[in-house]
Amino acid sequence: MKYLLILSVLFFGAVVSAQDQDKIEKQIDDIISQLTLEEKVKMCHAQSKFSSAGVERLGIPEIWMSDGPHGVRAEIEWDSWSYAGWTNDSCTAFPALTCLASTFNPELAYKYGVAIGEEARYRRKDILLGPGVNIYRTPLNGRNFEYMGEDPYLASVMCVPYIHGVQSNGVAACVKHYVLNNQEVWRDHINVQVSDRALHEIYLPAFKAAVQKGDVWSIMGAYNKYNGQHTSHHKVLINDILKGDWEFDGVVVTDWGSAHDTREAALNGLDIEMGTGTDGLSSSKENAYDYYYLANPFLDLLKSGEIDESVVDDKVRRILRLMYRTNMDQTRPFGRKANQQHFDLAREVAQEGIVLLKNNKDFFPLNPETTKTIAVIGENATRMMTVGGGSSELKTVHELSPLDGIIKRFSKANIVHAMGYSSGPSVYNRVIAPDLDQDSLRQAAIETAANADMVLFVGGLNKNHEQDCENGDRKSLHLPFGQDELLNEIMTVNKNVAVILVSGNAVAMPWQSKAQAIVQAWYLGSETGHAIADVLSGDINPSGKLPMSFPVKLEDNGAHAYDELSYPGDGVDQVYKEDILVGYRWHDTKKVKPLYAFGYGLSYTTFKINTASVNTNEYSAGDVIRLNVSLSNTGELDGAEVVQVYVTDVKASVMRPVKELKAFKKVKLQAGETQMVELELPVDSFAFYDESIHDWNLEKGSYKLLIGTASNQVKKTVTINVQ
Repeated sequence: MKYLLILSVLFFGAVVSAQDQDKIEKQIDDIISQLTLEEKVKMCHAQSKFSSAGVERLGIPEIWMSDGPHGVRAEIEWDSWSYAGWTNDSCTAFPALTCLASTFNPELAYKYGVAIGEEARYRRKDILLGPGVNIYRTPLNGRNFEYMGEDPYLASVMCVPYIHGVQSNGVAACVKHYVLNNQEVWRDHINVQVSDRALHEIYLPAFKAAVQKGDVWSIMGAYNKYNGQHTSHHKVLINDILKGDWEFDGVVVTDWGSAHDTREAALNGLDIEMGTGTDGLSSSKENAYDYYYLANPFLDLLKSGEIDESVVDDKVRRILRLMYRTNMDQTRPFGRKANQQHFDLAREVAQEGIVLLKNNKDFFPLNPETTKTIAVIGENATRMMTVGGGSSELKTVHELSPLDGIIKRFSKANIVHAMGYSSGPSVYNRVIAPDLDQDSLRQAAIETAANADMVLFVGGLNKNHEQDCENGDRKSLHLPFGQDELLNEIMTVNKNVAVILVSGNAVAMPWQSKAQAIVQAWYLGSETGHAIADVLSGDINPSGKLPMSFPVKLEDNGAHAYDELSYPGDGVDQVYKEDILVGYRWHDTKKVKPLYAFGYGLSYTTFKINTASVNTNEYSAGDVIRLNVSLSNTGELDGAEVVQVYVTDVKASVMRPVKELKAFKKVKLQAGETQMVELELPVDSFAFYDESIHDWNLEKGSYKLLIGTASNQVKKTVTINVQ
């Protein structure tokens, strides 16, 4: 009868306080003592495509998961990858995480997390598989659109409030993919070789922040190997760093099919195994899920004594701890989905994330009252972008296209559309050629452009395989489907051409000098058309900043500056030869001029950094620098600027990047307004990872604080000394 007492505590009103962790842990121990070995093992692996088992006789619930990270995916059948065909599983499609990162607005990241957590909770999900925080190492990575850019500090700052927001609903965020999953080609087996310094300085910080500042409840392993061992059950990464050094007390979940060995999975920190290659109940076996690595093979090793029962107990303890935080916490809210507040938030994130890259002679904003004939050209003007892309595809209630948004806002203008090119349907894991005649599409677009007052070319990438799509990288930095050639022809017949790029990656722009304006619009979700029209019309003053560098050509990116062993590898191994010089660290240190720099983005108004000062120039380890920056809006429109602070170690004992982002703040100013902005910089964050001592090393000496509005736009410098 003991378990009845436990369940009465869990399910009948006397919910254990989160502050009374000791009491929770004792209750977990009591539950574990009542579980059979078979029941414990069943909790450690999938029972369907997106759930793991509970224990019915004790009232322990199943755990249900859903793909994220920018919307709750439609329901999948129990035992196949086909959609279940429900009519009540539509969602709000929020902008992809590249867009969220471009806002440089942690408060907006929290709102985003709350809203997507509400939708997951309403759909009765216990784990939302996101956010993704893998580093943007190469612009060819098919999943970059799901991540938060090239800078570990930016990703760290933006992922923490997202996690807090999701988990405020009693839904676990699941930060992914831990770690070094920075390309899709050969992702399931490529063995990454990277220095300890680059691992700790570039690729681990966002995960560390998620654990230590975000208190995240679950982590997803990656597919790839690191130093010869698969990362989803890796002694150093999981046992030593994640659960050891960082004291992570949550659950490690595989990526779907990323487990490869029973003994390693058992002993190297994996808690729940999902998606291992099987067709489940349709298999010839009685129940294929029982043949996962952490299923019957694990049970056999436990029964034989080759693996101690304390190993499975630790896994079950973590799983139960997650349940206390989610589906066994009866105080959690009920959630809600696809309501107007969520659509409004999706629109706000999109508005703040859109980046204005070029605006020759104030081409934008366009006046909706006086604009005459607009030719909107490009397949992306009408193509749905919530579908495709792999596991992050969404079934949204609505998705307003860029063309529809422009038509609604510029209702007095004569708007004509021509596709210009066709990419074919979006299909996972393969490319299907379009069935439309490309020559006819191109010719119609050129004729349409020649007869218009201006052209808005809405192109870029889409979520086809080998573009922005899971399980395949891009083949080129250039725009696909002949867009570069089409743009050159359009610009020959019409000089008033603006380009709106819909993508999650940087692209080459051989036509850049001839474009009057360029807008980086990302994948903006349900409110795409509204948000783009809001910015083009001037209803919203753009304030987005690039979370990654745009190279002029592919070889200007650090990962591509070497041989194929650096990218994509030789099919077995890959060496990160650029080491810590990722993104702007490479461009600035190697003096390779980018096309558009990290942190860059224009506004319809102008800003000026007047002064920058600190109270004292002398600091020690553990101190926090309080930097005061005077910022003015010197233009005629209200707007927002992002003050960015980079740090330079003047005389280091090792090679260090020319500059590294260490603080930023988004500031909204009315026209003519001046504000004093305070930014905090912990002195300890100036340390580098010293491989000679296997720890962080804060060297004494001079450091420069570089204050600006992009990585290549430094306006003020303050020098401080560290003792």
